[in-house]
Amino acid sequence: MGANRSSGPTLDVAWPTLVASVPTVGSSGPSPGTFGPTLGPSGLTLCVLCILCVLGVGSAGCGYALAGRGSFLPPHIRTIGVPTFTNRTTVFNLETLLTQKVRSEFIGRGKYQILPESTGVDAVLTGEVTAASLSPASFNAQQLATRYALTMTARIELRDVRENKVLWENPSLMFRQEYEATSGTTISDAGTFFQQDVTALERISSEFARTIVSAILEAF
Repeated sequence: MGANRSSGPTLDVAWPTLVASVPTVGSSGPSPGTFGPTLGPSGLTLCVLCILCVLGVGSAGCGYALAGRGSFLPPHIRTIGVPTFTNRTTVFNLETLLTQKVRSEFIGRGKYQILPESTGVDAVLTGEVTAASLSPASFNAQQLATRYALTMTARIELRDVRENKVLWENPSLMFRQEYEATSGTTISDAGTFFQQDVTALERISSEFARTIVSAILEAF
């Protein structure tokens, strides 16, 4: 079994004692044997079910993978190119920051060599941020927004360069997070919001990048 699979739990099983009920000549019914207490039909059925459950747990353990360590990528995938994403939103410099965060997240996993180009690599990850919307999530007594919900949507594809086939894709990967309002006016545009709160753009780029990489590497 692979290194990322557990060996399964060790179970101590108390096996039930079965009884041989042997009818004797001239007796009106079966005579209990000397192997243990008599089990009726329902008790015997229960014992069989318990045994099957134990065997099922043991075999299931062989297919278990630790969360966050799974990877379905082919073994020949060692280098992944992550060129700069395309930005279809009004958020300035979002594509640059998000791409950097995705590269850093991949590097942090320690499994693959990450390059900024799409040539000379085993696989290419391409991304396109298609939408970034902002909506008030809560208001104060003056009907001014105190929290905002920011939603980002992206089209992501990981392609095997050698086989020229898609390994993983999501045409509408969505990420949503709420932020405290930093101004005394209600804002309806995501680009304007991030101009007033640069740290919020940093945070959502990091979280969105983590979502993208986890969705790819932890797909079982």
